[in-house]
Amino acid sequence: MTAANPLRILIIGAHPDDCEIKAGGITAMYRAAGHHVKFVSVTNGESGHQRIPPAELAATRKAEAEAVAKLMGIEYEILGNRDGRLLPTLEARFELIGLIRRYKPDLILTHRPNDYHPDHRATSTLVCDAAYMVIVPHIVPEVPALRVNPVIAYLSDHFQRPVPFAPTIVIDVEPVLESILDQMECHRCQFYDWLPYTLCQEKDFPTDPAKQRAYLREFYANFNGPLADRYRDLVIKTYGEERGRKIQYIEAFEPCEYGSPLTDANRKTLFPMLP
Repeated sequence: MTAANPLRILIIGAHPDDCEIKAGGITAMYRAAGHHVKFVSVTNGESGHQRIPPAELAATRKAEAEAVAKLMGIEYEILGNRDGRLLPTLEARFELIGLIRRYKPDLILTHRPNDYHPDHRATSTLVCDAAYMVIVPHIVPEVPALRVNPVIAYLSDHFQRPVPFAPTIVIDVEPVLESILDQMECHRCQFYDWLPYTLCQEKDFPTDPAKQRAYLREFYANFNGPLADRYRDLVIKTYGEERGRKIQYIEAFEPCEYGSPLTDANRKTLFPMLP
């Protein structure tokens, strides 16, 4: 399916799997409506494993990202920055400016500047630093500048300091939960190896595929489930009292002031799945 006026959505995460876990639901909805989506991982993901050597892990994660791209019918680009070593350098900023200009997004989704992972923070800084510069012709002159700065919004997190996440957009993703899990399951080395290791659960991790899927479902419920209750008032305001009280899983987004404004006039265009 192709929308009459398809949007171009650019989701920028620090690692392969960041986009899926924070925006896999909205991605499924955009694709079902015929809109274009591109995932970007700013690092190569080479560090997130307890056994696989970095070069082999980077190749594994690239293959897993390609599986998501095939599954969802999206573009997926992994940049060459090393995992766990990302800094918001001028070179990295210029690379991102060129990428954004070539894709010409209507909407960019990315991490907030305050986050537990230094690569997430650096990615957010890079996107924010690129925001205005994408319209400046003399910066990265080899790629034509955009005429309009895209709208930028932050992906959700639970951190409170220095400033808590403050969404204005909430999307009911319960109808596409299985698609979210399918996307996450493509990243087997992360969710079925690295995650159990980081949670000290690797000795008890199941080998049966059905039980592995159940593990993933439980993880997502614990990871995402509190979000709907945390922003229940906004969920009810968006979906109405009856439906809003029943929604269990949402994805939430906070406008970034460095992009073009998210307004009452463009929010339904950029988030067409809103009621």
